[in-house]
Amino acid sequence: MYEEFADAADASGEKDELATWAETEQTKMAMIFAEEANLDSVSQVTYTGYLQNPTDEEVLRIGRDPFLISYALEDKQNRCIVTTEASKPGRKGANRHVPDVCKELGVRCINTFSLTRELNFSTDRRNW
Repeated sequence: MYEEFADAADASGEKDELATWAETEQTKMAMIFAEEANLDSVSQVTYTGYLQNPTDEEVLRIGRDPFLISYALEDKQNRCIVTTEASKPGRKGANRHVPDVCKELGVRCINTFSLTRELNFSTDRRNW
């Protein structure tokens, strides 16, 4: 997922502020897992959560989400997926949304609002 915003550019083709921030060593260390993806788990997510026999085009449409979900699948007790995608259970195949794939695989999935609540995050300085 890191790569999806690390290469972001503005309208003139220059790296935008997000991409510049992503280049810092501190950001990379915080965002990139030191462990390698378990390809068996990636396959399980892809073939169970999305499609049993995806075409090359469908694999491209699915993108990198199976890799992300596979990391949570490896340690369901301590990891969850945070996404801005909303559940759309009617979507099938490569069009499935992350919350629906996570639900099917028993992986905890929350949105950014739930994350801020769970972390007790506040921008109110009186609470610092």
